[in-house]
Amino acid sequence: MDQTINDLLNGSENGKLQVSSEETEEKLKHKIEEIEIKEKEKLVAEKASPLGLSCISLKGFPIEPEALSLIPEEKAKAIKAVCFLRTEEELRIGVVDPANPEISKIIGEFKEKFPRLNTELYLISEYSLQQALKLYAAIPKIKKVIAGVEISGEELNKYRAEIKSFRELNNKLKKVSLTEMVTIILAGAIQARSSDIHIEAEEKDIKVRYRVDGVLQDVAVLPQEWWPKIISRIKIISGLKINIVNRPQDGRITIYLEDDKIDVRVSTLPSAFGESVVMRLLMSQSVGLKFEDLGIRGKSYEDLKRESKRPNGMIVTTGPTGSGKTTTLYAILNTLNRPETKIITLEDPIEYKLKGIVQSQVSGKGEGDDEDLKTILREGLSGGGGGKKGYSFAQGLRAILRQDPDIIMVGEIRDLETAEIAIQAALTGHLVISTIHTNDAAGAIPRFLSMGAKPFLLAPALNAVIGQRLVRRICKECQEEISLDETILTRVKEILSQTPENSGEKVDLDNLQFFRGKGCDQCNGIGYKGRIGIYEIFTMNKEIEEIILSGKVSEYQMKEVTVKHGMITMVQDGLLKAKDGITTIEEVFRVTE
Repeated sequence: MDQTINDLLNGSENGKLQVSSEETEEKLKHKIEEIEIKEKEKLVAEKASPLGLSCISLKGFPIEPEALSLIPEEKAKAIKAVCFLRTEEELRIGVVDPANPEISKIIGEFKEKFPRLNTELYLISEYSLQQALKLYAAIPKIKKVIAGVEISGEELNKYRAEIKSFRELNNKLKKVSLTEMVTIILAGAIQARSSDIHIEAEEKDIKVRYRVDGVLQDVAVLPQEWWPKIISRIKIISGLKINIVNRPQDGRITIYLEDDKIDVRVSTLPSAFGESVVMRLLMSQSVGLKFEDLGIRGKSYEDLKRESKRPNGMIVTTGPTGSGKTTTLYAILNTLNRPETKIITLEDPIEYKLKGIVQSQVSGKGEGDDEDLKTILREGLSGGGGGKKGYSFAQGLRAILRQDPDIIMVGEIRDLETAEIAIQAALTGHLVISTIHTNDAAGAIPRFLSMGAKPFLLAPALNAVIGQRLVRRICKECQEEISLDETILTRVKEILSQTPENSGEKVDLDNLQFFRGKGCDQCNGIGYKGRIGIYEIFTMNKEIEEIILSGKVSEYQMKEVTVKHGMITMVQDGLLKAKDGITTIEEVFRVTE
């Protein structure tokens, strides 16, 4: 290298450079830098050979932004590695230190993300790395737009540590800013496993309540003068119009967590002292519920499992709003969801997104007039699309049958048209699962017939009917055994003594134990934590078919026949769960009476 510098100094005519002293100094400095870089690249090349790696200089190499961005800038600086080429066949990564264990991790990540591409390592110098890192400045920075509320894991942990009861939540809300207040209300609902948040303006104050496991709990009382700011904040983040206070509005908030997001349906309703706000939290983790975890037991479980595996027919679940019907349908769909099976759902609205399943949202008449609706109905589904006005269950069901499905879920059978199409689908090689509003399983068949369904089609179409309710689980942290009042105990024994012998359930009426939760920090002093279903399930048999075909079916007659064939009633199933320490007697009677 010293010889090369001397050659530079003596390389001009008479050994002198024919340029100004400043130019000489600048050129000399630049030339020395180039020589030093070449020397370092040469050393890297010598080092690469024993390692079995190729060597490359990235100075002037045309690195595309798409390749460079595969490794984030901060990570590239930390592990001294850049992706400098991506083709249809391979990824090339330049590394300064191939022995760094982080390099192996990122290669593993690339192989998982791009299984068809071959990943090759190249040894590069520190200079090449710096040249590549400069190119990150040219990559456009995408600003993260949050259309909703972002709650980090740190915030949730912070609130969890600071707020261990509803009383502490009430005190906390009175000491924070308006923006933080709404975030804390949402975070508190997530922590408490609440399904709904109720915020109501009253004459002297504002009441905040959570629906936890189906029951409303008072969590906070705020000053009434805060109402204009609170309702404005909620409307802003949920996309509602602030100046409209005299009619209902519907909006949506998305809560962004670290590894998940929660959709919140917001409804406002005019009231005497402001507006009533209800926020429904749609937590995606509840969709992962397995069929085995629903709480169906014994013969009922085996019967329903068998019927759900049949290639055709209809399974109907019944019960009032909030009885867990949708959860049951989703659990069945999760069990049946296979790559070789085409599943399509019709819902109003789509509450949870299910991977691998086509979901379509129906809607009723929009803001158009009657003539608009008639036109839509006359033209049918031209253009299709969930959520369009006039797109009904019946219309959607007709369209679904042209989509070659194996399994169809209809959110609710509300009218004769939908019922007839569903029955026809069940008779022509499709498994149809749906809901219908009746009080119990025995009422489903009379309800179909009252709609006008033809008995000779309904009888062969039905596979199984489910009646259900949701009861709260006893908190395991504060569970204790109790003694029942003699009157209640006598009533419980009477109900359990009528359990069908062919149901598979054996009850020792002389050794019954019952429990309750006395209340602790884990359950916010409620004594309950979580919910489970209580069920009554019957499947079709020859006697039931004959009753349907007669066309004269009463609810009492259906219950008598289904119990005769081994059906455990909802109240019996609930009392059996109470006997096993899962729920309480009070809960069972609360939801079944």
